[in-house]
Amino acid sequence: MKRIFLSMLLCAVSVLSHAQVPTENSLLWEITAPNSANPSYLFGTIHLICPADFSLSDSLKAAVARTQQIALEVDMDDPGMMAEMMKTMNMREGNELKNLVSEQDYAKISQFYKDSVGMGIAMFEKAKPFVLMGPLFSSILDCQPQSYEMALVELAGKQKSEVIGIETLSEQMAIFDTIPYKDQIKMVLSLIDSLPQARKEFKNLVALYKSQNINDLYSMTLKSDFGLDGNEEVMLFERNQKWISRIQKTMSEKSTFFAVGAAHLGGERGVIALLRKEGYKLRAIK
Repeated sequence: MKRIFLSMLLCAVSVLSHAQVPTENSLLWEITAPNSANPSYLFGTIHLICPADFSLSDSLKAAVARTQQIALEVDMDDPGMMAEMMKTMNMREGNELKNLVSEQDYAKISQFYKDSVGMGIAMFEKAKPFVLMGPLFSSILDCQPQSYEMALVELAGKQKSEVIGIETLSEQMAIFDTIPYKDQIKMVLSLIDSLPQARKEFKNLVALYKSQNINDLYSMTLKSDFGLDGNEEVMLFERNQKWISRIQKTMSEKSTFFAVGAAHLGGERGVIALLRKEGYKLRAIK
């Protein structure tokens, strides 16, 4: 009987957990707290995208207009952001890029950034290798990309709303001290060696983003050859869980428009499912 009861309990928990997973295809969600009629909103971004694929819907603009502040992953309106970035971008213990790779690979990276990115590698010599990924995206996108985060900062400015961060830049940068630096530089080399494949994958990612299929976006992010690479816990799931109490506190104080990477929305351990488990109602908005 104990085994039967335990089996039934586990099955019930599994069904309940699955019921929290979003099934609708939508990047924009209305969040209502228990015993509250004052909604906040959650939007899934893609951090860089070509102008031809960029769009701010009327429903998104209306949701922003109904809120008192915008919360991004980090406060991109902070005037001290660049100073904080410079303070936290370097590797610990005096590590340098040339010590993480062979002479041949160092020469390959240096030549690629000079020829294809138009930047010397010297400025990144002491930086955490993931920092190299930013300039590399210009070669993958083959366009001058736009940013949903910066567009939201502009909307906030027009309606004189405050911009805040769900986490600090220091917290975000510290994540890349928990992932071995050699693993990070392997991801950079993988991108350089497989640019056609990376472009194809990113094109598929953008297509999924435009279709607003957040669960498939989540699955593709986990399976990507150029993404989390075994670091899902620290880069995705742990952050999702940490954000929940912060989202709860923030929206209890002010109606807020939250915008985070779309990969954080879907799945059983995504932000939508985690908020629903806490009793919050989330409704997809088209």
